Amino acid sequence: MDYNQIPSPCFVLDEVRLRNNLELIRSVKERAGVEIILAFKAFSMWSAFPIVREYIPYSTASSLSEAQLAFEEMGSLAHTYAPAYTDEEFPTIARYSSHVTFNSLNQFERLYPVTQQAGHPVSCGLRINPEFSDVETDLYNPCAPGSRLGIVADMLGEKLPEGIEGLHFHTLCESRSTDLEKTLAVVEEKFGKYFSQIKWLNMGGGHLMTHKEYDTEHLIALLRNFNAKYPHLQLILEPGSAFAWQTGELVSSVVDIVENKGIKTAMLNVSFACHMPDCLEMPYKPTILSAIDALEGKPTYRMGGNSCLSGDYFGDWSFDNELKIGDRIVFMDMIHYTMVKTTTFNGVSHPSIGIWTKENEFKLIKKFGYEDFKNRLS
Repeated sequence: MDYNQIPSPCFVLDEVRLRNNLELIRSVKERAGVEIILAFKAFSMWSAFPIVREYIPYSTASSLSEAQLAFEEMGSLAHTYAPAYTDEEFPTIARYSSHVTFNSLNQFERLYPVTQQAGHPVSCGLRINPEFSDVETDLYNPCAPGSRLGIVADMLGEKLPEGIEGLHFHTLCESRSTDLEKTLAVVEEKFGKYFSQIKWLNMGGGHLMTHKEYDTEHLIALLRNFNAKYPHLQLILEPGSAFAWQTGELVSSVVDIVENKGIKTAMLNVSFACHMPDCLEMPYKPTILSAIDALEGKPTYRMGGNSCLSGDYFGDWSFDNELKIGDRIVFMDMIHYTMVKTTTFNGVSHPSIGIWTKENEFKLIKKFGYEDFKNRLS
């Protein structure tokens, strides 16, 4: 990829890398005999959906907008789960969904009749909370004590409510197959008595199978062995990050350099708060092309965002040469989750979106402007 051909700022997706991920995911799906679907909450760049559909035809939605996007741009009904559905939106959600998972028994009892009026069969399920997760960051741990997500085992009786055809758990976050193995053992112990009453088991997301250190052979064996015990169950995985992992970058530029008490900050035309919020939330330090962690003796800079939030910065990185105004700063692996969580806080310019095609050419998909900012508010 030639970053000099890419406008700044810009999110750019590499088609070849995306296809490599999709080939691996499809291979796991076919060899394990399971359904793997794309979670829009991590990757909803719909201009790339024609590529995704060549490998994986279905998706999971977390809102009315995502369910409609599945129908319009993936060309299929969504597997939908949301922590809470509103009476106003749910009838339309049901029309755009093949599967609907409810977060509570209250929501299921109140809204199940609506699914019967969708005009097509809607398979209903319950999200369960096994009260077990290896996720260490509380912000991303759905099984933390007192979690609002999912139904714990002691809230269910011996028999599931009439109309429930599946169970759904989600306990992982960029996790390994061994984490799924531990979770499955707990799920089977606490909820296994219901398996004879359902048709499908959704294992949620967080399966980072395209990571170079992920053991896909172990995952396939784990799923095949589980399916052998419960051959009547359709097993569903809905990763998001795995689809877009390491598939693209955020290209930015240095617009100023400021110094205070010996700390040099490269002021960028992008914002951590607006365009890379996970860096501040997680937090995590992204990789910058041709830079290393701060090293004494090398030119070292903090990266500063272009919003007025005091904490809109991250650092520090060292470079071989002094930075200057106009230099490109390329943040690596900025496609999954990062793009979907961007905001227009301060009205800062939103990065463009583009694709570096398999023909080795840059294709600009969208350039954002004033109307995009204005239309979000009134």
